[in-house]
This record gives sequence, structure tokens and C-alpha cells, in this order.
Amino acid sequence: MMINKKAQRIDSYSYYVLYKPFKVLSQFSPAEGKRMLKEFFDFPKDVYPVGRLDEDTEGLLILTNDTALNNKLLDPKNSHTRTYLVQVEGIITDEALKKLENGLAIKVRGERHKTKSSVVKFLVEEPVVPERIPPIRFRKNSPTSWIELSLTEGKNHQVRKMTAAVGFPTLRLIRWKIENLTADSLLSGDVIEMEKTELYHLLKLS
Repeated sequence: MMINKKAQRIDSYSYYVLYKPFKVLSQFSPAEGKRMLKEFFDFPKDVYPVGRLDEDTEGLLILTNDTALNNKLLDPKNSHTRTYLVQVEGIITDEALKKLENGLAIKVRGERHKTKSSVVKFLVEEPVVPERIPPIRFRKNSPTSWIELSLTEGKNHQVRKMTAAVGFPTLRLIRWKIENLTADSLLSGDVIEMEKTELYHLLKLS
């Protein structure tokens, strides 16, 4: 586990960035048989995750006691870009990529929702990402492909629902960037403590 301690903070707020591993809940409260955030670092008692990643999703998770930051990132009026690396089943088609890009209908809590337009890239080479434990179970003669998907909204299980809607189910999902904050220097389970000014700058917040 990596922890990068900064110089003494100029305010009372704490800011941490965690690469949340696969099969970890985005919470501190115990759940029988589940892994929790507290196993990665001794976070202050007043620090909580900003939003959540579901148990099967990996990647960037911000933890803080700064309620203003929480509001800036979670309020739908303050849309910000989140970029995901997505491994899907099959070799995704140009038609499917275009549908993801233009927006499509998914179900959100039982109601139809048309997703906003997004930026989608087909990744010719497999991205260099932290090892997943356990790894994806590959089936012989069943190819997979990777895409990069950037969204400005975050509905429940949105990415998985989007790729399923175009016929290419998600096998592995990683939140790789939040605006300019990126996971490219982190290993699974790493924690970095950051200064407010640095984090706000990377998140394009004032």
C-alpha cells in the first residue's frame, strides 16, 4: 500500500484518493463477508467517500470531510467528466460505439432514461492497469475488447447498462479519471493524501 503524506495542511479538511479494488464495498460500516475501505488506511473518523463505486467496479474513489467538495461532485447541476476503462465481451462494433457516443435508452430504477452524449474510444491495445484479483475468467474462443468511455452523468450502474444495451456486456470496469485526476500512478489498494488546492485544481473546481 502506498501513502503519500503531504506537508502540514493549511485547513482542517482531509483529502484522500484510493484505487478501490474489485470486490470492496465503498463504505466503512461492516457487512458480513465483505471487504471494507478501512482495511486500506486508517482514515480519520470524519472522512467518508464522495459517492460510491459498486462492489465489482474498480478505480478512483475520493474520501474527504469537505462537504463542499461532496456537493460540487455529486450535484447533477455541476456535471464533471468521469472516464472509465471498460473491458467488454466480444469485439465491439463501430455501430455500437456510435450508439454509446450518441446516447441510448437504459432503465434506471424502473424508468426509461436516455443517456447524455459521451466520448468513446476503441482501444487498439489493452491498457496497462492494475491486476484484478481474481482475474477475469477468459473463455476459449471468446474474444474481448477495451473501450474508454467518458461521461458527465452517473446513473446507477450506467456503464454496465449502456454496454449491455448495445450487445457487449461489461466484464471489467475501472473508473480511471475524474476530470484531470487520474489513476495511472496507482496500484490496486493504494491511498494518496492530497492538498486541497492540488485536488481542486485536478478536478477543475474553484
